[in-house]
Order: sequence, then C-alpha cells, then structure tokens
Amino acid sequence: MSLELETTKSEDFVSTDEISLLVIILDTNPGQRLLRENPQTLTQCVDSIIAFGNSHLMQKSQNKLAIMACHSKTSEFIYPGASKTLDIRQIDGQYEVFTLVERTIKTNLHKIIATENTILSNESLLAGALSMALCYIHRIQRNKPPGCKLNSRILVVTGSGDSAFQYMSYMNVFFTAQKQNVVIDVCALDQHLSLLQQGCDITNGLYLKIPQLQGLLQYLLWVFLPEPPIRPKLVLPPPVKVDYRAACFCHREMVDIGYVCSVCLSIFCKFSPICTTCHTVFKMPGPLAVKSKKKKMKL
Repeated sequence: MSLELETTKSEDFVSTDEISLLVIILDTNPGQRLLRENPQTLTQCVDSIIAFGNSHLMQKSQNKLAIMACHSKTSEFIYPGASKTLDIRQIDGQYEVFTLVERTIKTNLHKIIATENTILSNESLLAGALSMALCYIHRIQRNKPPGCKLNSRILVVTGSGDSAFQYMSYMNVFFTAQKQNVVIDVCALDQHLSLLQQGCDITNGLYLKIPQLQGLLQYLLWVFLPEPPIRPKLVLPPPVKVDYRAACFCHREMVDIGYVCSVCLSIFCKFSPICTTCHTVFKMPGPLAVKSKKKKMKL
C-alpha cells in the first residue's frame, strides 16, 4: 500500500530546529469488545485523540502530527490525509490549525467506517499500521534539510487483544524502530498486550493499561504527552515486568519452552523433523544414553 500523503516540505524546517514528530495509531476496529458493548466509546476515544494531538502541536509551532486509523482489513492515514486540504476559517476564536485537525480526522474516519464491511473481526492490523508509520517517519526524515533534528515516536491506542499470528511482523517492526531511534508507546484500553509491551521495552517506550476509560485524555496528557528525554524527570507509573514469551510458528500460540531451529531460529512448541520455515531436516532424537556402572576393583 502506497502512502500518498502531503509530506512536510523542507521550507517548513529551519536548519537549527529540533522538531518532534508524533504518529498516533488509533484502533477503530468495531470488533473490539469495548466497541461491541458500547459503540459510543469510539466517539470518546476520537475526541480524546484530537485533544491530545492538538496539545502536542501546541507545545511548539514546529511540531508535526500524523494520525492513522487501524481496522481489521486496512490501515489508513486520517491526518494529514491524501485528499485535498479542507478550507478552514476561524470559528468562535478557535485556532485554525486545531479546527483543521478535528475536521480532517472526523471526515476521513467517517469515510473509512462507511466503507468497512459488516463482518466483525477481533484482530486488528496493528503490525501493518506500525510498518506504515515507520515508512512515513523515514520519508519525513529523508526530506528534512541537513542540521535539522527530528525526534520521532509512535503512540498506539488500542482495545484489541494480542495476535500471535502477527508475531514475526511485530518483531520486525520493533527492531526496525529501534534501529531508526523511533520510540513506540502503547496505551491499552481493555486487555494486557504482551507483544506490544515487548515493543515498548525494546524501543524504550512507555506501556500503560489504563484502569478507567473515562480518564483516557488525562492519562494521555500525563503519561504520553511529555517527550522521551523529559520522562525520567517526571513521576510516571512504575514499569511492570515484561512478558518476553515468544509465539510458536506452528500454532501461533505463546510458549514458555519450545524447540528452536538452529538455521533460521524459528520456534516450535513440538518437535518436528523438518523446519516448516527453511525446510531444514533434523536428526531424530535418539534414546538417552545410559551411564555404565563402574566395576569395583578387587584389592
């Protein structure tokens, strides 16, 4: 999927600027338990994300923002968007940029929801959305002029559960983000997400499962609005123990102990004579060797 977006022009940067780019991935999959029980929860989450994004832009005039909507079948940018920029005029004294952010997000999100099929799926394409976000960050990084420093981070807001089927995609995204110095933060709305928690630990990001959905905006502003260099000086929720279990390649289930291919490092929960990933043939494990008893020497 190509990213036909209006990227930031080099004229918007100054050679001495230090700019913070925030990419927010909002899980809008209607198959989430929160949205199935109360569809109005999506409106609350969108309003909180809009207020949080505007707060990021308000910190510094050179800050940049991008927002993605993640569904069960597709992931698309809803801000800045690929369509023509809306004609926004000042309304009731509101800053035009904030009005543009709000209207663009709601307009593009309405189009995505209207074209989504009625078949509900509990799994969201979060790994694909993270990959698209990294591609967008890389393009912004490549187009900036020399001497301009760009601090990039990704915030994932989701109520979906973990998907072991996307394990390899998650790992590729996490280590790519680590190499590009991109911080990944995760705000879990409903369930504990062990795989995304691993990504936060790998990229030095923050992972938070909010206890109350009503306070989503307060948690976003308190925990995720400060940039990573400032966070060590703040009193933030203490880190929890990271669950570093891996998913097997045969049944896509989290395992504590398994078999690892010595060639491609694929993980299996049961022994297999042939690796299904690289087709390497292994030797069958033989019977355990029995130690022979030493005979006592006669004196």
